[in-house]
Amino acid sequence: MADAPRAHAQRNRELLLTAARDAFAVHGTDASLRDVARRAGVGIGTLYRHFPTREALLEALLDSNFDTLRQRAEDLLDSPARPPHDALLAWLGELAAGARTYQGLPQSIMAALANEGSELHASCAAMQASGARLLHRAQEAGQVRADVTVYEVIALALGLAWAAQQPGGPADLMGRLLSTAMYGLAAPG
Repeated sequence: MADAPRAHAQRNRELLLTAARDAFAVHGTDASLRDVARRAGVGIGTLYRHFPTREALLEALLDSNFDTLRQRAEDLLDSPARPPHDALLAWLGELAAGARTYQGLPQSIMAALANEGSELHASCAAMQASGARLLHRAQEAGQVRADVTVYEVIALALGLAWAAQQPGGPADLMGRLLSTAMYGLAAPG
């Protein structure tokens, strides 16, 4: 009988994640948590028992995305045939594309990177560490300026994601901006 409450709690957690995914897709990361609970068919207290903060809910939604980005960085590092500059560009493009998932997500990621107390910080920091290895490899190869930090390239990718979320831009805006930015990051010569 002890399994029934756990199964019910797991079901509520999944309902909340599905509802949050839907609400954030429509209203961005600032969507009403009461609306998320209502969409899930549970009370707000149930939401807070599972996810005590908005960041905890975002972390649960994004954890697999960050895992995928970390794994992608490892795959790119293990691919000696791909030039380091191209590997970094591919990874930053995937980061920017993922950050476009929800309005407000680029800002949430940047805030989490700056706030070690955020429940989203650990996932963001691990993702940042993966990007740092790609950046370092490109810098060692002399393909990216040595004075650029991983924080700067991640901020750049997230800024491009934010720009691509704005209405009225061309469909390929993010790719074009990322290509232009990588030109500016290139090492002299």
